[in-house]
Parts: sequence; structure tokens; C-alpha cells
Amino acid sequence: MDHISLNVHELTENWTLLEHERELVSGKRGPTRLGFAVLLKFHTRYGRFPRARSEVPDRAVDFLARQVRVPAAELDSYDWTGRTIEYHRAQIRRHFGFRECTVADAEEVTAYLTEHVAREERRPERVRAELLARLRAQSIEPPTPGRCDRIVKAALRAAEESLTAWISSRLTAASVRRIVSLVDDGDAVRDDTADSRNESPPSTATATATAIGLTETGLRETGLRDIGLRDIGLRKIKEAPAPALALAPGDLDRRAMLVEIDKLLAIRAVELPPDLFGGIAPAVVAGWRARAEAESPSRLRTHPLPLRVTLLAALLHQREREIADSLVELLISISGRGPGRKRAPGDAARG
Repeated sequence: MDHISLNVHELTENWTLLEHERELVSGKRGPTRLGFAVLLKFHTRYGRFPRARSEVPDRAVDFLARQVRVPAAELDSYDWTGRTIEYHRAQIRRHFGFRECTVADAEEVTAYLTEHVAREERRPERVRAELLARLRAQSIEPPTPGRCDRIVKAALRAAEESLTAWISSRLTAASVRRIVSLVDDGDAVRDDTADSRNESPPSTATATATAIGLTETGLRETGLRDIGLRDIGLRKIKEAPAPALALAPGDLDRRAMLVEIDKLLAIRAVELPPDLFGGIAPAVVAGWRARAEAESPSRLRTHPLPLRVTLLAALLHQREREIADSLVELLISISGRGPGRKRAPGDAARG
């Protein structure tokens, strides 16, 4: 609670007792009168009761004390745990039409957050704000902070389980096996059958090599043909494009480019559906990708299969586009110069 930010306008707007509220206060005396007024206006402002005296701004107490004509210091004598405060809370709830949060209420709001909030908003603090807004709209007093935290965590977990189950169900069994193999012991992609070792089409590599001026013999010398899905691990997939790709075409390290091509072929061999993440908020997909990048293979292996597959699929989905975009830009640049042309000394100045 920010005690410093209260100015005269805020005090007048939020802490002034209205006529019907004065009637509720009128039958009480001393600390009980001031304590009731504090509970009443705090609930009006925040939709809940203060859990302790420390939650109430001192300036608000002084402002209310002058209105009910009770010294502000007498609030120290108000019992924040006994029968009196329970009676006062019940009286205020009846006045505003509020009620305490029941188990059924908690289950209903968790289901609401799961379906309408947590599928697109993964930040706990934002989900918590939606929780409090939902409860207030239904005239339900929020539960304790600890219980609110549990509701938020339950909604986030349920939404993630629902989303990841849906994502993983859209993949073929073969795709799931290839994705999961990224975090197998040894951190290498391993195909489940001997036939799958030849899934990366040699013609794609050959066409790309030709575009940058390599002959078939030169392609074999690079070793690209000897690199298959088994040799591309999660660590390499995570790596940003090689520094050579950022250089001018004349300085291009062709071997580094072929490594990027190999990554692209390995990712495409997984055969992710183009619309795999259709209907999922981009921020959610980006969050999954970030988790896959940040977590070690051993940590990723601990997740339930649908979550593990979804995190890795999000990483592959976005890395595929990034690698393809960088290679397309580079190939366009090379095609403009013509295959095999040497870079002239004045090219950089003219470019």
C-alpha cells in the first residue's frame, strides 16, 4: 500500500464518508467508531478489508478521524482479530452486497481464468489482477493473498496443460519422436529408423551450394553430405547465425553458411505443421521458445511430454523462420553478384 501518494483530491474522492455511510457509523463510539469507518472506506476503495492496521494509510486515518470526531490515536485500541471486527465485516458485507469467497467460488474463478485469461496472459501479476477484478465484479470478497496465489498458479498450470496437450496432439508420432530426441542423452537428434536418416533432401543442399558457387565436388568437400539429423543437437539449434553470415558476400565463410543450411534442413525434417501455433497468442509462443532456450536438456527432460514437445516445437518453429530469412537475404545478395564473381576492391565503397 502506497501511503505517500495520497493527496487531498484522493482523500476527498475515496475516503469521504457519504450520508448513508455516516448512518452506519453513527451508532458506534470511540475506537469502534473509527475502526468501523476505516473498514468501511477501505472496502469501498479496494473491494476487501485491510488485514492489519499497517495497510491503512496514516493520512486516510487522520482524514476519517476528523469526520467521525475521534482522535486518530484511538485506532491503536481497535481489536483487529476479535469478535467486534468480525461483526463489523459482516455488517459492511451486507451493506455492499458482498460475501466471502467459498470453495465453489474459487473453483469457478479458477476455471474462468483458465479459459479466458491464462491461455493468452502468462504473467502471474496480470492474471492476479484479472482475478481480483472478477471477484469484485461478482461482489465476492477476495480470499487471503496465499489463496489468491494458489488460484493464479492453478489457472496458469491448467491453461498450460490444455494448450500443450492440444499442440502436441497436432503432431504425428514421428514428429514427436524427432522433437523429443533433441533432449535425449547426448543432446543430439537421433532418428528412430534407419530410413529417416535420408529425410533431408540432398537436392536442397546441392541447389544451395550451387547458388553460392560450389561445385558438386566442393559440396562433398565441405562435409555437408556427412552431416545428418543425428549430428544437429539442441545446442546448435539454439545458436544464432554464424558471424560469417553478417559479413559482406565477398567475405562469406561458405562452410559456416552450410552449417546454417544443415540446421534448416534438420528442423524441416521434423515436419512441423505450418499452422501448428495458429490461434495461440504470439507472446505465449515466444515465452515457450524462451523457456526452451533457457533450460538445459536435463531440465527439459523433466517436463511432462506435451509440455516438453511444445517448448521444443516453439523453439524449432521460430528458429526455422529466423534461419530461413537470413539465408534468403544472403542468397539474394549472392545472386545479384552472380555465382563465382570475386568481390572488387571498390565494391564496398559503391555498396
